Amino acid sequence: MPTQKQSNTAIFLCQLLSNLYQPIQVFRYDQNLKTLYIQAGLDYEIAVIINQNENWTFVL
Repeated sequence: MPTQKQSNTAIFLCQLLSNLYQPIQVFRYDQNLKTLYIQAGLDYEIAVIINQNENWTFVL
């Protein structure tokens, strides 16, 4: 299960993407890496990984 910090960050990022009218295509929790992965945009061009310690990075 994601940590509370990861969950809060995911909610913030999903709200931000929604406010920018970007559809969220994939939302996944990886149990092995303990990360949340969000992929968004009309052409799947936005990807974000949220680590356990609430840090998040864009994936190009």
